Amino acid sequence: MGNHKFDTKVQVLKYKVLKEVARLAFAGQLLENIIEIPKWIAPGKIPTMRCCVYKERAILGERVKLAVGGNRYNKRVIQVIDIACDDCPSGGIEVTSACRGCLAHRCAEACRTGAITFGKDQKAYIDKSKCVECGACAKACQYNAIINYKRPCETSCKVKAISMGENKEAKIDYEKCIACGACVYACPFGAITDRSYILDVIDIIMNKKSKVYALVAPSIYSQFKYAKLGQVLTAIKAVGFDDIFEVALGADMVAKSEAAELEEKGFLTSSCCPAFVSYVEKNFPTLKDNISHNLSPAGTIAKFIKEKEPDCKTVFIGPCTAKKVEFQREEYSGLIDSVITFEELQALIDSKDIDVCSLEETKLDQASYFGRIFARSGGVAEAVAQAMKESGSRFSLNAVSCNGIEECKIALMRASRGLLPQNFIEGMACVNGCIGGAGCMTHEERNKAETDKYGKEATAGSIENAIEKA
Repeated sequence: MGNHKFDTKVQVLKYKVLKEVARLAFAGQLLENIIEIPKWIAPGKIPTMRCCVYKERAILGERVKLAVGGNRYNKRVIQVIDIACDDCPSGGIEVTSACRGCLAHRCAEACRTGAITFGKDQKAYIDKSKCVECGACAKACQYNAIINYKRPCETSCKVKAISMGENKEAKIDYEKCIACGACVYACPFGAITDRSYILDVIDIIMNKKSKVYALVAPSIYSQFKYAKLGQVLTAIKAVGFDDIFEVALGADMVAKSEAAELEEKGFLTSSCCPAFVSYVEKNFPTLKDNISHNLSPAGTIAKFIKEKEPDCKTVFIGPCTAKKVEFQREEYSGLIDSVITFEELQALIDSKDIDVCSLEETKLDQASYFGRIFARSGGVAEAVAQAMKESGSRFSLNAVSCNGIEECKIALMRASRGLLPQNFIEGMACVNGCIGGAGCMTHEERNKAETDKYGKEATAGSIENAIEKA
């Protein structure tokens, strides 16, 4: 793996599978070697991840299937690998042996439903028929003797789309799922993952009849920290892309358009986050018409390019699993031809044995500071405010920047009841915004500062200036 930095070993395993798939695909040898990939990654007879090497290979086989596009009868982006799900504890709120049978009974006082009783030993017991899993008792216990045994995937899913199946495996309710990928990143066993379109991208590159453009999300600056951004951009071209466009330029265009739309309508929610858009559509249908009618920055820059070169191909590269759903929506048809994450880009680069750190730098300076900070929470609202300022608008922007789905829910609920004082909702499904996306290689605290630094490197002095230069 060299100097590449991933947060977890689960990501490394996913990367290894994607890298082998891509390597064989570029060489035209995938079909005859696909069943060998699990043996290459888990050689020998000694297991390193599971109870036996045969289960390891069986799971790797399932990962390979999703890496090459998955079951053609199941088009869902987020999927569960049943045999990889390790039957995590799922009993909810439980009293552990650490309970001291104290006299204070703070846990019972905190319980609103009367679910906690005490035995002869004075230790606490929970009546599951009354417990609502609120966790108030756990917070109240001074011994930390009450624990929530909720699965990491369930805890991470803020739309409550994950439950336990008949065989205790994770089960996704796709009527609720918004494809944000939070569960993908949270699962300690990698049992939940996103299907890949990496083969489609390789096919586009290898069989191109016109130019193929990479649409790079502004959050890229917070990733690939083992090399300079300019070197990574050169590596993207070395993979086979003809040129690169900043999605941040599309963000500049969106900021300008959303500012005008907001002034016209008086109340608006952003449209840049596909998971947020899906959340509004599924949970707050009365607010659907208040979603900005602009395409996302990726869709906007793709449309801009294709209006000039209708025959070209565009591939979005970014941090977002929900983008894999977005590009298949009707309004994006013919604009974005495929989507890969930063994790998948790293696999593509390494599949061709490209030494990124030895490459010269490619310069990319198309967007403004404000377009680039779309990558982090609060950036969209700042950009819309700037666009209004540049246009000389007298409209009074009062924005609420929602950092994660839980904050989005609160703002949308208030808006649906006519109780929201703000007139613009910036909705980001991932905590910290796009720099917290499931397809990111790292999720560090400094990523926000890195994004702002990237924004300040833009030479366009304004949103209007960036758009005029395009």
